[in-house]
Amino acid sequence: MIEARATARYVRTSAQKAGLVLDLIRGKDVNQALATLRFTRKGVAADVGKVLMSAVANAQQKEGFSGDVDRLFVSACYANQGPSAKRVRPAPMGRAFRVLKRTAHLTVHVSERAQPVAAIPAGDEASKRRTRGAASAKKPAAKRPAAKSAKAKD
Repeated sequence: MIEARATARYVRTSAQKAGLVLDLIRGKDVNQALATLRFTRKGVAADVGKVLMSAVANAQQKEGFSGDVDRLFVSACYANQGPSAKRVRPAPMGRAFRVLKRTAHLTVHVSERAQPVAAIPAGDEASKRRTRGAASAKKPAAKRPAAKSAKAKD
């Protein structure tokens, strides 16, 4: 099973706001996640889409990848807090308010879904021949003695 990841560092949004968008795509197929991001009305959705496309490209470059992008899904995605830039905003009466310009590190993991293993149907001729031959080779069951009646115990 192939797993790949991509990270965008120092994205100019808070980790909390990015987490809201990442919650929308967690566990979805890659194509469905990209469609969800395209119609999400959040500014960070475009950045998350870029990271997701990068993770898919990383998975395609891995050795052992089946080549089927439709089997990829978002196995994990999270936003960690990055460094905050401190700025000063003028306030009335000569005071100053501190403004924190937050950043986040976005990480998306994609994995390949396991291919379902199909069971061989039991109706083929070879298995029928084996079962017929095995049934005829069995010895007849030994007869059991009849159970004693309740009156005989008294």
